[in-house]
Amino acid sequence: MNEEILVLLVQLVTHVIDAGGYAGIAALIALNSSGIAIPSEIIMPFSGYLVYLGRFNLILVATAGMAGCNLGSAIAYWIGARGGRTLVERYGNWVLMNRRDLDLMTRFFEKYGSITILLGRMLPVVQSFVAFPAGIARMSRLRFHIYTSAGSLIWYFCLAWAGRKLGEQWHTDPRFQQLFHRFHLAVELALAAAFCWFLWTHLSRRKAERVA
Repeated sequence: MNEEILVLLVQLVTHVIDAGGYAGIAALIALNSSGIAIPSEIIMPFSGYLVYLGRFNLILVATAGMAGCNLGSAIAYWIGARGGRTLVERYGNWVLMNRRDLDLMTRFFEKYGSITILLGRMLPVVQSFVAFPAGIARMSRLRFHIYTSAGSLIWYFCLAWAGRKLGEQWHTDPRFQQLFHRFHLAVELALAAAFCWFLWTHLSRRKAERVA
């Protein structure tokens, strides 16, 4: 992520949480879960840092995140269920997605939907978009929100707890700073590799279809 954009995101997140408290946390996570990629890896650790300062309660921070996640996910699910297939079939080529991709995704959610939602809530970037294909696949709404709640509560609690520990140890134990930077580097490299693979496979397939 571009450094200037990251700085702006951090400023936005800290301002909203400072001003809005638990409601601010829920609102930011709702945006994240509806497809607007405001990373929870910024939102929740900062909230955890405020737990360290005594402004928030750790359990309530994770609960606010879970509530926001369900709200944003409900919106993304609804978009996917109402117009997702039509939108992808009409405009999917602009994002290198075709009808075959959509059919594969739908079958995947029909077979593995629950575990996909549970694990997707704990993966950077994926958590912002996982509700959309779930809506396209018409996954059970009750099951969708149960697994959304479970996955998000676990993940947000861990992130907030890490933020609290970082607040306690940031200036006294340099290992926390090193671990934090290594984690972000690993995530960025993994996302870059995944994008390159996605781009290469889809462009190759499109070229082969033209030749055929």
